[in-house]
Amino acid sequence: MGQPPADTSGLLEVVRDLGCLQLDPIGVVARSHQLVLFSRVGPYDLAHLDQLLWQERSLFEYWAHCASIVLTEDYPLYSPMMRAYPSGDSVYRQRAREWIAKNQELRRYILNRLRREGPLLSRDLEEDGLYPKAWVSTGWTSGRNISRMLDFLWIGGKIMVAGREGIQKRWDLTERVLPEWTPRERLPEREVVRRAAQRSLRALGVATPRQIQYHFTRGRYPNLNRALADLEAEGRIKRVEIRDDGSTWPGEWYIHTDDWSLITNHSITQSLNHWEPRTTLLSPFDNLICDRKRTQQLFNFDYTMEIYVPKHKRKYGYYVLPILHSDRFIGRVDPEMDRERGALKVNAVYAEPDAPKAAGGAVAGAIEDLAAFLGAREIRYNRRRVPAVWKHHLL
Repeated sequence: MGQPPADTSGLLEVVRDLGCLQLDPIGVVARSHQLVLFSRVGPYDLAHLDQLLWQERSLFEYWAHCASIVLTEDYPLYSPMMRAYPSGDSVYRQRAREWIAKNQELRRYILNRLRREGPLLSRDLEEDGLYPKAWVSTGWTSGRNISRMLDFLWIGGKIMVAGREGIQKRWDLTERVLPEWTPRERLPEREVVRRAAQRSLRALGVATPRQIQYHFTRGRYPNLNRALADLEAEGRIKRVEIRDDGSTWPGEWYIHTDDWSLITNHSITQSLNHWEPRTTLLSPFDNLICDRKRTQQLFNFDYTMEIYVPKHKRKYGYYVLPILHSDRFIGRVDPEMDRERGALKVNAVYAEPDAPKAAGGAVAGAIEDLAAFLGAREIRYNRRRVPAVWKHHLL
């Protein structure tokens, strides 16, 4: 029940609990997946994560609810999407099929280069002389033919990320990336949904069908209601009521029976009486808050990421980290890591209206932990943007 150790075993335990870690290139503080792990284990050596990814291969990069780090032991939950891609009726899938069909030469070129010379960085691949039909979109991928084909081959399971150079991906053929012990059984769709729904529910704790559908392998739960009914009939999950101030929340709520046994186990319940709450900072993409509606409902915490909001319209800041204190969100921090000077700049700290004054020391400790994780030699606060309730502890 305690905090996982800050080593490879602890990091793997966290990923097993969460199911996946969302990838995002923004590094104003640190990469999101690194912060998600930090929030659970505290400061840790990034080499431990690299070991799990690139040496032990216990983890790999693929599409969960978005581009993510996922468990190799869960490979059978992802291989159906790999085999089926890019089938589907959506306009995007139809465009993808047409574009791939018109660019088979580019596809063969990439696969042949990787087979002969891989692993290779994206920038090592050139398309001179191939004259592919340009990928046209309204987004940043427009005209980026190599990048688009690499993405299609990745989602289709033909290639995988074999390493990274900074944020640059190093690509290789899938058969050379996955370890020999990778489970490769082909599960029926119904069994894939059963397993994925259980992993989603266990990561959430308690959840409605909509929340299960929105989590983990988001949107890939065909006939979810039938799967939940089967799991309930088998005693794998059970329905619960959530009561708050005398009223019962609407909707169907489920909990996994393995987690229900933790709640009802007397010895574990006794140990929870001696539980020491922690205070930590969460990534804007953290699994706990990626479903904003659920975050609002469970924690009464309204969180909106303002990365794409014009600066003059932002309420809190560019890359704001929620402050989780025990089981409550009590504020937000707007930090920025100045790597050239080795300083963690805290542009602002915000306290929720009901934030406890006594939490100020814990908030300062959480910011100090973040600085230690980032290797900052000092913390620089914007003295004008620190809440009065915690000023004594922060300045």
